Amino acid sequence: MDLGLGGRRAIVTGGSRGIGLAVADGLAAEGAHVALVARDRDALEAAAARVRRHGTTVLACPADTREDDAVRAVVDRVVAVLGGVDVLVNAAARPASSAPVPPLADLRDDALREEVETKVLGYLRFARAVAPHMAAAGWGRIVNVSGLNARLSGSLVGSVRNVAVAAMTKNLADELGPAGITVTVVHPGTTVTERTPQVVAARAERDGTTPAEAERALAAGTSIGRLVTAAEVADVVVFLASARSAGITGDAVAVGGGTRGAIHY
Repeated sequence: MDLGLGGRRAIVTGGSRGIGLAVADGLAAEGAHVALVARDRDALEAAAARVRRHGTTVLACPADTREDDAVRAVVDRVVAVLGGVDVLVNAAARPASSAPVPPLADLRDDALREEVETKVLGYLRFARAVAPHMAAAGWGRIVNVSGLNARLSGSLVGSVRNVAVAAMTKNLADELGPAGITVTVVHPGTTVTERTPQVVAARAERDGTTPAEAERALAAGTSIGRLVTAAEVADVVVFLASARSAGITGDAVAVGGGTRGAIHY
């Protein structure tokens, strides 16, 4: 299936590692030119070098999504170098913590404020900056990477930030749809990335088990009996960023291997 991404111009935030890097790699493999955004310049340059093997133009754009001026500077650079922006994938956020969730009495305001500043407002800033360029072209795709904490209790901060991203997605979809722009949200679960050994180790320490037992416990919570990889999440995101996804907007797509026992409709 031709996804129609050849020659498209994409921005991927959080592109230096994990799901963001996997998405950037997948887009470039389909022929898209990609701008990778992250705060760590060295990690970003290494990621860009990896993605360039597909032969498309790849820009490394160090920036902090918490700063609106920095976000707008990235978009201006991408438009100047690539000629426009067709796709935005928002993935710049701190990973869900494996630390014990503090009780309400110990929960600091800043714990939520920091997450909203990065994951919710950071996503909004980039969407706001690219939307005029997409609208002028009459076509665009915005994909927000959120997480299955949107559908689970147990982490107040994690649930609130991810539900907020889903709500923002639907509002943007309704506003931008008439301009030819679709906006979707993807909810990964626990995903195999370079952080997986740390996550497994933390789970093992918390539960008093071995790492192997901890990994099996994580996998047992999925319908497929294993953890989904970053590349598998990227496959879904790349499809949603493509011309083939025209009939999907405003909706959430879970990519966590299935949550056992839960019914979402």
